[in-house]
Amino acid sequence: MASKFRSRIPWREKLERVQEAKVVQIPPRMQARFGKGTMVIPKPLDVDALIRNVPKGKLVTVTQLREQLAKQCKADVACPLTTGIFVRIAAEAAEEKRRVGKKEVTPYWRVLTQDVKLNPKFPGGVQAQKRRLLAEGHKFNQPKSSRPPAVKDFEKQLVAYLEDADIDDPDLFFNLR
Repeated sequence: MASKFRSRIPWREKLERVQEAKVVQIPPRMQARFGKGTMVIPKPLDVDALIRNVPKGKLVTVTQLREQLAKQCKADVACPLTTGIFVRIAAEAAEEKRRVGKKEVTPYWRVLTQDVKLNPKFPGGVQAQKRRLLAEGHKFNQPKSSRPPAVKDFEKQLVAYLEDADIDDPDLFFNLR
């Protein structure tokens, strides 16, 4: 499914850009929200790896991704802006792979926004994400407004990260309830 967003650089190239995660002091303008401490600026492949490890039938929120990234880098928080951008890059790169015939792609549709709604910025928008989640057996609440729908009983379907989980060992990564 083609994305309504265009990029001159292929999404896969953006995802695989050579860069390391950086841990920095939380900037003063963000301290009101996060307090003092350290913030990790993740690398796109780390965000993609977290999403790839979400099993079928399970969900993850952007907040959970940020918490896990921070824990892995021994930081207090993960940058909300770059994490959100990298979730989007992972989604677009997955669709790019799908368009050239690849079957195994990052299951970005299993990622909910921080307020546990579907993400209108994903390729195909909310409807495409909803179709994929319905195919995996998820049910939805009817939204009371024009806001994106929420997954019914999403709390029961969220992944639970293990303490000291290692992103490189998916078998030890999640505590599947």
